[in-house]
Amino acid sequence: MATDTPMQLGMIGLGRMGANLVRRLLRDGHRCVVYDLNESAVRELADEGAVAAGSLGDLVAKLERPRAAWLMLPAAVVQPTLDQLTELLDPDDTVIDGGNSYYRDDITRAAQLTPRRIHYLDCGTSGGVWGLERGYCLMIGGETEPVARLDPVFRTIAPGAGAAEPTPSRQADGTAPDGYLHCGPSGAGHFVKMVHNGIEYGMMGAIAEGLSIIEHADAGCREHTADAETAPLREPEFYRYEIDVGQVAEVWRRGSVVGSWLIDLTADALARSPKLAEFTGRVSDSGEGRWTVLAAIDEGVPAGVITTALTERFQSRGLSEFADKLLSAMRSEFGGHAEKRSQS
Repeated sequence: MATDTPMQLGMIGLGRMGANLVRRLLRDGHRCVVYDLNESAVRELADEGAVAAGSLGDLVAKLERPRAAWLMLPAAVVQPTLDQLTELLDPDDTVIDGGNSYYRDDITRAAQLTPRRIHYLDCGTSGGVWGLERGYCLMIGGETEPVARLDPVFRTIAPGAGAAEPTPSRQADGTAPDGYLHCGPSGAGHFVKMVHNGIEYGMMGAIAEGLSIIEHADAGCREHTADAETAPLREPEFYRYEIDVGQVAEVWRRGSVVGSWLIDLTADALARSPKLAEFTGRVSDSGEGRWTVLAAIDEGVPAGVITTALTERFQSRGLSEFADKLLSAMRSEFGGHAEKRSQS
């Protein structure tokens, strides 16, 4: 059913999420003007009903006042884009940053736009490549008036109340059950999204570690080197399980306390590729986990799980290599321990 309050929105940045946000809005009856440096991405959405723009100036000219322009860009290019866009906008226009910017930058940017009477909203957006069909969880920061004005846009993008079972003890109030929430003033939306992604690091790390322990539960079936440099497996009889990890992930999807969308995705990945041979294990971090840990330190809040998950991502990229070499060197120096070479 199409929205009963159609609005117009400009979308700047048509990557996987930006393009699907536009598609979700178009399907619900909203009008979108789109711009990206990638002209083919613009043409593709124009073929689906969006209005194409050839530049930021063209996009602004095609938007009705008061304008609303959504930035769906990497954090590193938000500021230069915002600087260009600001010069083209008028008082009462609104800019929404839907990417993963640092919440402190939002506070600075909102203050930057205040003298021009341009509104700035930060909108943490979670949903990934599945958001087109499932909807996107939205965590919004900024002034109340523009948030309320753009409510039809947020309502369309969000999953809707039917996306989850009602919380038994919760009274039916607010927008959170629909999948979007005005979290507070400037920066609050990205602050909540930042912590959301830090939690995601910890959950992903725990699932990966647990399934890895199950994958190696056959350690007692393998031969082990017996020398001074290798800790022996003292009771190999207790580690003779050859368990199908993909089947474990599948059974955990049903009735398990740890059942989750992450488990669903993991089970699907293992069904397609049981040994995950196409992956090297190099895990990137786009900033939110680091910022979550910094916030925890500033607040004096223990966050050992998230901190460990973050450092494990650093380790996956070989950033512990020099420290590992130093450990090996120290063992050699104080104990004459010969470094064992990994077997390929």
